[in-house]
Amino acid sequence: MESKENIVFLGMMGSGKSIIGLLISKKLNLQFYDIDQLIEKELKMSISDIFEKKGEKFFREFEEKITLKVLKKKETIVSLGGGAFMNKKIREEIRKNHFSFWLKWDSKTLIKRIQNNTKRPIAIKSSTSELLDLIKKRSKVYSRSKYKINCEQLSKNEIVNKIIDVYENNKIVNKN
Repeated sequence: MESKENIVFLGMMGSGKSIIGLLISKKLNLQFYDIDQLIEKELKMSISDIFEKKGEKFFREFEEKITLKVLKKKETIVSLGGGAFMNKKIREEIRKNHFSFWLKWDSKTLIKRIQNNTKRPIAIKSSTSELLDLIKKRSKVYSRSKYKINCEQLSKNEIVNKIIDVYENNKIVNKN
């Protein structure tokens, strides 16, 4: 691989960014970075604890710092946290310099995956209608990614293969 661009996954919590990113990193033999895991490791706290003890504002500022640092690396796979692409600095860096893939799912599927999940601080405190509003609001921003993968009818392997096909075909186009 000769690309200087990273592959960046974005989408709602529960959309599979981490598992898909990990699978693709193994197939392409590239380093994988999960931003939420990096934040937890660095702060030695779970995301839920960070939100509870330090607040969302602290989390978002730290997330920006870690994300922009990771995006300076080359030829890597990056899984963003669900809200990271909402950050203008992060979004502009990704849109300008990287391959971004939105892992898009139906709202019903996402709500089933995230509702009452204690690892997801925003979801645990939200009603179904609040989650629907969040999905709708974030989807408008996620739609600014370079590529959208409609995952609903696909297996993990089909999603992985589709992304690799898009990436490899467009890497050649971008190289010329």
